[in-house]
Amino acid sequence: MTKKNRRIRKDPHPRLTIFSDYASVIIGSAIVAISFNVLLLPNEVASGGVSGISTILKSVFDWRPAFVQWAFNIPLFIAGLVLLGKNFGIKTAVGTIFLPLVVFLTESWEPWTRDPLLGALFGGIMVGLGLGIVFRGKASTGGTDLAAQIITKFTGLTLGTSVALIDGFIVLSAALVFDIEKGLYALIGLYVTTKTIDLVQVGFGQSKLVYIITTKQVEIRDAIYNEVDRGVTELTATGGYSGTEKPLLMVVIPQTEFTRLKQLVKFIDPSAFVIVSDASEVLGEGFKRP
Repeated sequence: MTKKNRRIRKDPHPRLTIFSDYASVIIGSAIVAISFNVLLLPNEVASGGVSGISTILKSVFDWRPAFVQWAFNIPLFIAGLVLLGKNFGIKTAVGTIFLPLVVFLTESWEPWTRDPLLGALFGGIMVGLGLGIVFRGKASTGGTDLAAQIITKFTGLTLGTSVALIDGFIVLSAALVFDIEKGLYALIGLYVTTKTIDLVQVGFGQSKLVYIITTKQVEIRDAIYNEVDRGVTELTATGGYSGTEKPLLMVVIPQTEFTRLKQLVKFIDPSAFVIVSDASEVLGEGFKRP
């Protein structure tokens, strides 16, 4: 296809999409900020990120967390623009500034709990929910995520390793400043945040990716079409030991329908070789829209 004939599909509702993205950044940032003030900070749970740094500095120097977060977020955003050469966009700038603003506006709110375990668990859930919403708006709240990208560029470390090093250092600092127990609570909060972000990003609807190697591929294929009402992809596999070609069926199915599929395969061909793995997000007909 030539450039002349190539067509780029445009968003049919660009203004609505832009509004939705900015709303996601604002709502998500507000959730993160509120959870910080009512759950994490009062229980001294420093579960990574700039918020974790501000929790530690609040305890040591009594510095106001909102100002600490602005002091870290804004220079890191500027450094990201200069050193990484990327246009992080206005949405990320909004998150970088708006989150500490909400922290400032809600700093007088009463804590929801004084139990550090509850603070770590539900604080982690709310932070993960807020960040997941921000990420769905195709933005971020800046902070240590930008620092990790800078480290990755100049050290060659992977982004995941850089994030882990920064958050690990913050959690270790919390253990030294507070005590080991608070450091463990911080780890719990960090873990729950990560898992909640994944849930917000991919949703709760888990699916199964099933590979079926069988000599009765026609019967199993038709049964999947007619009784499970799912599509099937036919592939050809070659046995590593025998070198012979064998038919291979691939099907993606919602978790709620997996037992039915398994029973069908067992009934038609008890000797079939079946491989099952999780498919966390499936887009297309019969599943979520792209």
